[in-house]
Amino acid sequence: MKIDNLTLAFSNKTVVKNINIEINSGEFIFLIWLSWSWKTSIIRSIIWDFKPISWDIILDNWDPLYKNLNDKLLSIYRRNIWVIFQDYKLMESKSVYENVAFAMEVCWYNDKYIQKKVPETLEQVKILSKKDKFVSELSGGEKQRVSIARALVHNPNIIIWDEPTWNLDPITAMEVMNIFVDLNKEWKTIIIATHDKNIVDKLKKRVVVFKDKEIVSDKENSTYEL
Repeated sequence: MKIDNLTLAFSNKTVVKNINIEINSGEFIFLIWLSWSWKTSIIRSIIWDFKPISWDIILDNWDPLYKNLNDKLLSIYRRNIWVIFQDYKLMESKSVYENVAFAMEVCWYNDKYIQKKVPETLEQVKILSKKDKFVSELSGGEKQRVSIARALVHNPNIIIWDEPTWNLDPITAMEVMNIFVDLNKEWKTIIIATHDKNIVDKLKKRVVVFKDKEIVSDKENSTYEL
């Protein structure tokens, strides 16, 4: 996937300009920037939830996504990419199981498959023992795992997460990140927007740095350099 010439504006004011990033299948990438650099808007634009002034996504077969955009193509694309936002978007009054099952129900999976897939996925992220707990009863790290489970039930090729460790202690943060390291070993493409210097420095993955509306650095095996 290649993000080609992304430019975003609010009220005729350009906030991000001429962003070009090529992301290969199976990569693990950190995106880091100042808090006012419109990172969530960039993430939303990748799934066409926020319309940029100009850009395109060049797919793995080198076809431009949005120049050829139709409902069918966009639906297929969105099934292969999953974004976990900073506020989790979990339903506090429902159980862990119900939250993950609901993410499948709205995509019209049949009941039998849901009953099989949800426990398997909760076990994968090591939270099956909490399946009957209400989300409101969970710790921050446990809520993170539910969010990951809701992504994994769709088996996306690309997972994007906005600030996955922002409210976690260092030990829990590393436990959550290790889940993503394992997923990356299964050839999932992982894209994480973060201000967590500790995590970035420990994992030493590809790091893309944004500053003053543009990319100022893009390095492999790198550390936090903002």
